[in-house]
Amino acid sequence: MSIKTASFGAASLLAALAFAGPALADGISGRGHISEGPATRPCSTAGNVGLTTDYVFRGISQNNENPAVQGGVDLTCGNFYFGVWGSNVDQEGTLETDVYGGYKTNLGHLGLDVGLIYYAYPGTSSSFNADYLEVKAALSGEIGKGGTLSGTVFYSPDYTFDLGAVTTLEGTFTQALPRFSIFTPTFGATVGRSFFADKFLGQDLSYTYWNVGVTLGFREKWSLDLRYHGTDGEGFADTPLADDRFVGTVKYSF
Repeated sequence: MSIKTASFGAASLLAALAFAGPALADGISGRGHISEGPATRPCSTAGNVGLTTDYVFRGISQNNENPAVQGGVDLTCGNFYFGVWGSNVDQEGTLETDVYGGYKTNLGHLGLDVGLIYYAYPGTSSSFNADYLEVKAALSGEIGKGGTLSGTVFYSPDYTFDLGAVTTLEGTFTQALPRFSIFTPTFGATVGRSFFADKFLGQDLSYTYWNVGVTLGFREKWSLDLRYHGTDGEGFADTPLADDRFVGTVKYSF
């Protein structure tokens, strides 16, 4: 039975949970995914600011299908990294702040990235228990010339809004494409599935999400990402906020 067949109150709660969920960026952000490798200097910093037409996380709009301003700062010391990232969201607190850290290294021809991500929603009533923690582990490797394939496991022992344990499996493929004019394009595709250990009103909230698109780097520090997102519309994604959609994001890195 679909969540949509439940009572109006239950359906409204599910929709609210969906767009208020966490936002580890899909497809274009390095937050929560494999980094390129340890910095050559003992410690280095990097930052970025961006504007997106819709903040989509794991196939679900986090900003009620409206534009969002986002930005973050990263510190890398050898194999260790630490960062903070934020975005406006359409919920009570209107802001999401992610704090993350981890360790990355090479295992032969593979890259290993393990870490923690804490999702916080300042201003949201503590009674909602929106904040939560995820553990991640990822492996990546080169596929052909300019291609990279990565797989990541995310695990939260107590997902946002007390939804219980959630495990997410995600695979991403990227391929550098030939440069044209001022643009350096990279094709990227991601598919993932979130498994909810507990049920909501007797329903399994597990669902599948995906995205495919191209990132155009230009003028060294700028990028334009054009991406199409979708889900299977089941479980946690049984809401109009998980409808298929096209998203454009422009970012400046420094």
